[in-house]
Amino acid sequence: MTAKIAAVLARWTAWIPILAVAVLVVTFGRDLPPPLVIISGLLLAGAVLAAVHHAEVVAHKVGEPFGSLVLAVAVTIIEVALIVTLMISGGEKTQALARDTVFAAVMITCNGILGISLLVGAVRRRIAVFNPEGTGGALAAVATIATLSLVLPSFTTSRPGPQFSPAQLAFAAVASLGLYLLFVLVQTRRHRDYFMPITTAGEVIEGEDHLEPPSSKAALTSLGLLLVALIAVVGLAKGVSPAIESAVAAAGMPQAVVGVVIALLVLLPETIAAVRAAARDRMQTSLNLALGSAMASIGLTIPAIAIAMIWLDGPLLLGLGGTQMVLLALTVVVGTLTVVPGRANVLQGGIHLSLLAVFLFLAASP
Repeated sequence: MTAKIAAVLARWTAWIPILAVAVLVVTFGRDLPPPLVIISGLLLAGAVLAAVHHAEVVAHKVGEPFGSLVLAVAVTIIEVALIVTLMISGGEKTQALARDTVFAAVMITCNGILGISLLVGAVRRRIAVFNPEGTGGALAAVATIATLSLVLPSFTTSRPGPQFSPAQLAFAAVASLGLYLLFVLVQTRRHRDYFMPITTAGEVIEGEDHLEPPSSKAALTSLGLLLVALIAVVGLAKGVSPAIESAVAAAGMPQAVVGVVIALLVLLPETIAAVRAAARDRMQTSLNLALGSAMASIGLTIPAIAIAMIWLDGPLLLGLGGTQMVLLALTVVVGTLTVVPGRANVLQGGIHLSLLAVFLFLAASP
């Protein structure tokens, strides 16, 4: 009996996502009492850990840099679905939800995931080493797309307020998607070597020497379970979001905090995967996850929201405020100084994490 229990527990990465989706189906669209909120929260955490496991299996099968794209794109697609769903049902209070969530995702990835990865890698190896060519190009693409989609709406004059006109929104959507696809082409084809992990000694790592790649069947199974886990993560996050909104309102914090909480929940799988990669001296993989997620969050979300605005009522507020622009500019400057040398220590990791702390504090107390 003990052996059977151990075998079942060993397959928790398979049954936790399925159980989470089952609970999601039962509770979808309902007001959850406190006990169900707690259960949903626990299953949400389990689905996050399962998503990380299956993403790593798929990444090991396809290799880098394709593996880093799997989790980034999958999470972003689900994030887009969550934003659109909340905007449809939320009314006027969700007009800035896309902006708040996307900006939070950029700050969390470019400061949180990047910072903690650098810190973990530098603590273990004293110096975290990565490819400045690929990482610098990724940061430049993130800065360009973020400025185009989140900064310019605050300065255009065709519409009142921080929003694009329909033609401007269409142009920004096409430009963002085009830049993202160009980056993916460069990352996976033309300059793939710029995004391959290297050791502290500067040696390129083509694969894990001590582990055999999983079979095609196992990889496909993990890919399916990864999608199930991500659906469960976002669905359960939506289910507990009323409790989050009530807690935010009770604490007297602004509505933008809801977007921050959503981004934190959705990006948990990528954060854990990036930290694990950094702990294995795969710093480039961690940075691929961080910056690739930031780019996908904007490059896929803005076009999707632009399409959704065909049937959504009300304005779409995309432009950042002055405080947010300062934080974005500071993140880009600090990020540039971090990636240009191709080497970083605990100082750079600490600086990025301090910027994340400033963002979180000002989001709660603007």
